[in-house]
Amino acid sequence: MDRTARPRSVDRSLHTIRLPKRRQKCHGRLVSFFIGDCAPLSFFQTVRQLVNTRVDPHVFAHQTENPPFRPPAHYSGNGEPGLHPATIPQAVSTYRAVTSGLVDLFGHARLAEEVSSWAQQSHRPQDTSSATFYLVLAIGYQSAEEDLASGYFEYARNIALANLSGNINVATIQTFILVTLYMLGSCQMNGAFLFFGIAVRAAYSIGIHRTEINTRFGPEIHRQRDRLWKSLRVLDLFLSTSMGRPPATSDVDCSVPYRATDENEQETFDILNASAQIFLITEGIVVEVYSRKKVSYQLTEGISRQLRDWSLRWLQRLKDVVSLSSTEEDPSKITGACQILCSYYYAVILVSRPFLMYELHKRLADGSSGIAATRTGLVSGKSKLADACIDAASFMVDILVGLTDRGYLNGHMPLVVSWLFASSLILGVGLLGSFGRILEKYTRNSIMVLEHFAKKDAHASQYSHIAKSLLNAALDYLEKKELQERLQRTESSSQLFGLVPRDGVDSEQAGQSSALGHTLPPISDRPLATKAGSAVTGFLGMGSPSFTDADASFLSLSNSLPRTPDLSVLDGRNEMDHGFGDLNLFQLLDGDGHIDLGPYI
Repeated sequence: MDRTARPRSVDRSLHTIRLPKRRQKCHGRLVSFFIGDCAPLSFFQTVRQLVNTRVDPHVFAHQTENPPFRPPAHYSGNGEPGLHPATIPQAVSTYRAVTSGLVDLFGHARLAEEVSSWAQQSHRPQDTSSATFYLVLAIGYQSAEEDLASGYFEYARNIALANLSGNINVATIQTFILVTLYMLGSCQMNGAFLFFGIAVRAAYSIGIHRTEINTRFGPEIHRQRDRLWKSLRVLDLFLSTSMGRPPATSDVDCSVPYRATDENEQETFDILNASAQIFLITEGIVVEVYSRKKVSYQLTEGISRQLRDWSLRWLQRLKDVVSLSSTEEDPSKITGACQILCSYYYAVILVSRPFLMYELHKRLADGSSGIAATRTGLVSGKSKLADACIDAASFMVDILVGLTDRGYLNGHMPLVVSWLFASSLILGVGLLGSFGRILEKYTRNSIMVLEHFAKKDAHASQYSHIAKSLLNAALDYLEKKELQERLQRTESSSQLFGLVPRDGVDSEQAGQSSALGHTLPPISDRPLATKAGSAVTGFLGMGSPSFTDADASFLSLSNSLPRTPDLSVLDGRNEMDHGFGDLNLFQLLDGDGHIDLGPYI
């Protein structure tokens, strides 16, 4: 996502993606998509290359074949689609749940009443206001009644495009944001990316990004326009980060505040503000680390300070919301808090991921199972950051398992699916790199949540298959590694007491070595690891046995602001040790330009 122009590398940064055959028949040509280094799909490419070269070149072989492709449903009716007043309140409730933490386009307290009142009209105008209500219903029905949702979506999109040449207003922006959200839910990422650009340009054209202009419309409209800009900013940064593309919005000429305080100068609890703030930190990580393709301890320390500051203000409050039941709190606030927490953990993953990959390369190269105590402070600093990456992924899985069990995660939630996919890869490679066998439980739990979303989400289905392949590869690798270590110990111990006849040593070793080629049963045949206590309890830090050694100060899980961790423990040395800068930690843009990501777009 480098904002600077680099003409000489343009050809190398655009990747030819061969679409599955059934798509090639429709397009009849190759299509190029840009996926940047910060995207989860880019990380998958890095993991795939590492596993193929260091573990088994056939692990992901079946993932490049044509996956089951679920094309979006199309509305085939004529005229205005029929409405169902009895189910409108539930559809609006679902809409609020899946969009909370991403956008806030309406006054939620009145939205259901406004949509119901509009639906009762005998003659509904064909304007952008009607289009917004159709799209709200389309998103609300998307996971339960796909054909009905598709009808509302296509009808509303046609209305929006027909009115695009007229006066641009707030409803225009709302409409194209909703089009973007619906297309994300139906796994049409590139289409969503394009339609979102219309929403952004419409917002700039009427000055939504300037709060002094918004104040001219009165307090209520002022608040709505400000929140509309923040919604644009959050959704833009999600699209940008999840696809590795430059954002469409910027704060260069923006005066809309992202914080609000009460009369005591304390920051008020606001889901949208919390989301905007963590995405702004994420934007800085993408620019400073992934666009420039380098990372240092000084840079990491500065970013960790921002994350700890955000954590001090928001983490406990959001955890409190997530832990409440639906009888105590609005369900949309619970799902909104969940999406923000996932974004926070993904920000930690992004900044610490290069250090995890360094540790993983080193461990797979020398076959070590842990960190030697005699290593220098520099290496222990890298290990600390690698552990933080794994811990963040584990905490994300904890919260999602808890909410899935409680029945909150029922709609299309592309943000959660995207960040969870990255977490499943982190946990899988962590298990592969011998960061702890407990990671098998967390990897299985991540697959379980992905499979929950996969019932309606084609991307989640593909991601779950990838995570299963990685888990199987990690377990096979660890079994072979442990068996090899056992063979070496047996050979040594047999010399003490003559446990193995001398003439049979060779045959014994040959027989045991043949076991190295046996693979473990498929993941579907292995029992799911039992959960040690409630997943929510583990997330809240109340007795989770698997992370007693986790660095809480780095992840900001304590109740008070911890001191800045000493990441530069080198007695004044600022440079990394020899070899760290030589590792290719950002592999997607440095390949030969022909990476088959077609099945995953």
